Amino acid sequence: MSVWITRLSSSAPGGLLVAVKDAIDVAGVVTTAGSAPVRARSETATADAACLSGVRAAGAVIVGKTTLTEMCVSPVGDNAVFGTPVNPLAPSLIPGGSSSGSAVAVATGEVDLGLGTDTGGSVRIPAACCGVVGLKTTWGRVPLGGVWPLAPSLDVVGPIARDVSGVVEGMRLLAPDWAELPAPARVVGRLRIEGVEDAVEKAIDQALKGLEVREVWLPGWDDTYEALDAIILGELWQAHHALLDADGVGEFVNGALHAGRDVTPRRLRDALAYRAAWQAEVSALLREVDVLALPTLVADPPPLSDFTRFPLTLLTAPFNLAGVPALAMPVPSDGPVPVSLQLVGPLNGEELLCATGLALELSLRR
Repeated sequence: MSVWITRLSSSAPGGLLVAVKDAIDVAGVVTTAGSAPVRARSETATADAACLSGVRAAGAVIVGKTTLTEMCVSPVGDNAVFGTPVNPLAPSLIPGGSSSGSAVAVATGEVDLGLGTDTGGSVRIPAACCGVVGLKTTWGRVPLGGVWPLAPSLDVVGPIARDVSGVVEGMRLLAPDWAELPAPARVVGRLRIEGVEDAVEKAIDQALKGLEVREVWLPGWDDTYEALDAIILGELWQAHHALLDADGVGEFVNGALHAGRDVTPRRLRDALAYRAAWQAEVSALLREVDVLALPTLVADPPPLSDFTRFPLTLLTAPFNLAGVPALAMPVPSDGPVPVSLQLVGPLNGEELLCATGLALELSLRR
């Protein structure tokens, strides 16, 4: 099972065990970003990424650096060079990416906390695929110094844990401004997106029973994907154009670099302008309800042998464009992989999401 690119430690008497995605600098280790040419061109990190300061201060042990999809680009979780982590719930299915190793390390009990990055769903998708909890943080809340950039205006760092309380512990380490949890959300806006399987929607509705739920919609949803593509590809090109056609770069990533080269300044400006309008639309809706609820994935995770047509980021990426936090957590359902509920909150509303997730976990256990 190819969970680790670099293994550092396996013991911490009484301490928290942490897995760090190999897109986040750890002092004394080369950051590979899951890419052979990046590894060959990189030097050993002389300092930890800024987001790890709380991890070190708490005395937690960094067990190692985990596998990811090359350069954080794909949401599948596979890696032809370093190996693909095996989904512990269903070995024939994808583990989800790009933070696949961190999610699998948590799901198998090797660590208490996994750290990943999320640009279009890369914390929430592997959490959903592996039956654990993942939190995409508000853009800018967790510092990005020393983190491999995919699209800097969308990238965030977030925690993965086996339950919501583990994510809360992770946020205490990641966010210096972490506050006491408020009361859970009172009004939940239920968002339904075309293309979700009926069984998934039913599991979400069942999990929300007992809460005040209102049906809501976001008229600008379908227009988010063009803006997302332009920003991700354009910023990927700006940050990493030197790797275009480099020896050892995978076909998928190289194709993304070629596409990024073709993103014109005008297309990127239009995408950034649309992002501002979309952020305003999402924020307005979150003044009418406390949180939004929808699935994380449209169906069970696809098999590793056939994932190309599965819309992995359909339900996650629009919230990266909005910059708001989103929590993915498993809820009871049939099948080897539980359905994942996605809760979305207002900017800097991670505490509200975690409080609501804890209340839901307690209710579902009962």
